[in-house]
Amino acid sequence: MLGTPKPAAPAVQEGPRPDLGPVAPLLEMMSNLPQGDPARQAEIFQQAKEAAELQPTTSNKLRYALALATPGYSGADPVAAQRQLAELLARPETLLPVERLLASVQLKEVEQRLILQAENARMREAVPNDSHDKLQAVNRRLAAESDENAKLRKALDEARAKLEAVTHIEQRSVTDRGSGAPHTP
Repeated sequence: MLGTPKPAAPAVQEGPRPDLGPVAPLLEMMSNLPQGDPARQAEIFQQAKEAAELQPTTSNKLRYALALATPGYSGADPVAAQRQLAELLARPETLLPVERLLASVQLKEVEQRLILQAENARMREAVPNDSHDKLQAVNRRLAAESDENAKLRKALDEARAKLEAVTHIEQRSVTDRGSGAPHTP
């Protein structure tokens, strides 16, 4: 029906919106870091690292920790990121509320990534062992079957030799009978 109004979406109660100004450059860096070419990635990462080392303000340390936490480029180091983010969050009063929120979210994401990496490594280690065990079992079975085939070939060769001997004896017997040679019983 054309004239029927659609039901209104439920109203979402919103609290005061945090000022994202302090984290906007951090979010931009996190967005640009994995998207750039390797030289640009190295430049962005090096700037964050040098700023944290030369001027170790909370903001610079957070920038560097977030650079370490950002996946998708060669400088990412989730273990170091986890350590630095945990250190920053150990003194929450030094961070702005929006920085604290960003650091907390990133720390949880890094921890989850580390858990998944550990599980992935465990599974990779289990697969080769499993494959190795299966390969050894297949090789043992193959060796046993090869031994059995060799025994069967030997038995077959012996049976052929006996058959040839019997055939040879019968042919001689038939030849002897056909030639009319007298037999001695």
